[in-house]
Amino acid sequence: MANSKTHKSVLLICGDYMEEYEAMVPFQALQAYGIDVDAACPGRKPASFAVLPFTSLLTYTESPGHNFSLNATFDEIDFGKYDGLVIPGGRAPEYLAMNESVLDCVRKFADAGKPIASCHGQIILAAAGCVKGRKCTAYSPVKPLLIAAGAHWIEDQTMATCVADGNIITGATYDYMEDYEVTVPFQSLQALGCDVDAVCPKKKAGDFCPTAVHDFVGDQTYSEKPGHRFTLTASYDELDASSYDALVIPGGRAPEYLALDETVLALVKKFMESRKPVASICHGQQILAAADVLKGKKCTAYPAVKINVVLAGATWLEPDPIDRCYTDENLVTGAAWPGHPEFISQLMALLGIRVSF
Repeated sequence: MANSKTHKSVLLICGDYMEEYEAMVPFQALQAYGIDVDAACPGRKPASFAVLPFTSLLTYTESPGHNFSLNATFDEIDFGKYDGLVIPGGRAPEYLAMNESVLDCVRKFADAGKPIASCHGQIILAAAGCVKGRKCTAYSPVKPLLIAAGAHWIEDQTMATCVADGNIITGATYDYMEDYEVTVPFQSLQALGCDVDAVCPKKKAGDFCPTAVHDFVGDQTYSEKPGHRFTLTASYDELDASSYDALVIPGGRAPEYLALDETVLALVKKFMESRKPVASICHGQQILAAADVLKGKKCTAYPAVKINVVLAGATWLEPDPIDRCYTDENLVTGAAWPGHPEFISQLMALLGIRVSF
């Protein structure tokens, strides 16, 4: 992995039951921006996620998330070759903060002045002695620990609050669609400076949609578990499609019934007729097929949706491997969430967005 002024690499420290969004969003978004990301976990090769949704209770609840495949071995890592470090949250930091090899890794990045981004992982920063005199925020229960470690606590105004002090960036937390397929594009595009509105028929800004975790665990099809509650940012009935530059359609089970909603189909047709970028992944192509906008197009989808795509008059492009994505004029299609880096990168190209270092 080269490390130069034009080619960047980042290390993502992982552990079992890290928060799902806090690992996968930076992992896939940074790759979409052209950055190499190595995900490593002390003593492990695979790792497990936890879904930590916020409900009306006094704290979050927890349910199992996706299984996350690591792409690097922690004991073999040369920390000096990375340009930055990301520490996800969840429950993993509680025990990773007791691992001296993890603390040594964090200290090396801190001493070198390299960027460190952390969410709930501030437990590890505190244990490594890296927050003394620094301005920090975090998930609120971590506040006493950070203050005891000598940090200057910054109260989070919203759950999306982030604080930068020197080379350390801290956040509070992540802000039946497939869990990743809505949140990764949503937050990746926001990180690029795009204004992103998330809407749902018959719902308004501030309402939430439950998401589903679709994982591949060796069965004949994916498994499903409850995901996060995703908060909508705009009211569907007040939409002005002409004010947007692109449309993103996540997958999951939602497309099955959204494809029956004539207002959704009319919205999709407006974007396609105006030749604005439309990016659809996994089962989202069920909506494209129902809107009758695929005739003559080349596209892919989750393999089970092939029949919808072909009957709608499109040329089927095999998603081999499953992370393969395709662009045909203004249309970007992908097969499943492992393809997010390529999916987002191709949408960026249509939007004329470039990331430079």
